[in-house]
Amino acid sequence: MKDRLRSFRDAIFIVTEERGCPIYNVGEELKVDKFSLTVPSLKPGCLILAEEITRIVTSKDNFRDNMSVFSSEKPRFNCGGCQGIIHFEFKKEKGFVTLQMKLLNQTEEKRRRQRLDKFFRIFRNLSIFESLDDDALGDLTIFLEVKTIPFAKVIIKKGEPGNHLYIIMSGLVSIKAEDGSKIAETGTGGIFGEMSLLTGDPVANSIHTVTATQVAMLSIKNFKHALKKHPVLQLFLLRMLVDRAQTATLRSGNITSGMTGELAEIPVVDLFQLINSSQKTGKIDLIMDMGKATVCFKDGEIIHANFLKLRNKDALFALLGVKNGHFIYTRGVPDEFENLSSIGDFLGLLMEGLQRIDEDQEE
Repeated sequence: MKDRLRSFRDAIFIVTEERGCPIYNVGEELKVDKFSLTVPSLKPGCLILAEEITRIVTSKDNFRDNMSVFSSEKPRFNCGGCQGIIHFEFKKEKGFVTLQMKLLNQTEEKRRRQRLDKFFRIFRNLSIFESLDDDALGDLTIFLEVKTIPFAKVIIKKGEPGNHLYIIMSGLVSIKAEDGSKIAETGTGGIFGEMSLLTGDPVANSIHTVTATQVAMLSIKNFKHALKKHPVLQLFLLRMLVDRAQTATLRSGNITSGMTGELAEIPVVDLFQLINSSQKTGKIDLIMDMGKATVCFKDGEIIHANFLKLRNKDALFALLGVKNGHFIYTRGVPDEFENLSSIGDFLGLLMEGLQRIDEDQEE
């Protein structure tokens, strides 16, 4: 048994080329240490690769004997047992490290830590990573590529295959339709490119930078591994997709019971007009930093409104100026409001309220 264990030689390999491998990327390390194979964090172990590395480290031909510490030539190997292929080379043997290697490793570690320190705090404040603990986020940060894209550049183009998940760290981007019209804009913390990665379909809309924009990019390969290792990210993306679908429904002129959204995406005036034009009977609850509000509609007309200590017209006029908050639409109105009459003609109320806002801004 001991002789068999001695036949396993410790070594570190590095991936130097990758063509269609579903798991590993160029630059990643594969480490054999104490009869075990360690692969990069977030990545599953590949049995085909493990079998190939086992063959290498147990081979009678010592792949290190002919390698001089001053030579730039390193033994190279490949793994092509599935739909892709990777080439990897011997980097070093455990315990056989030159001074140059030690200095290089120290430099690489220092750069990695600086990168983590520089971007970790930014990532920590993004909603997509709220559910990850610090250790998990630190592991994921290693695989994020940070890039700054100049103003008025196309980041991804409609019809192209999706290759990355993009997370906006700073700046502003515009989602555009095929005719060039703007569908929406999103800024810091915004995410795009995920739909194509999840479905495998081509990119649905082009994304342009409105300002110089810094993004963190996660390749499709690392994206899939991150979802497998951290299922909470799947829940976040699912909620985000539902929210986007609801926003698209609102823009198309429809609203259904249970629908929620952000007032930054659909202004209060547009939301109320949508309910009026649809002649809906229902209740809008608004949650804002300054407090909560409720507006009840019957056949599209407003029959009740309250906001803080304000009621009906005063409450409605105050709400028309609100720009940020969350809303929930529920079909039907509370029993105590069913027999109430309209507080005024809807369009007349809207015009009066907007006029008051203009007057207040002029003062």
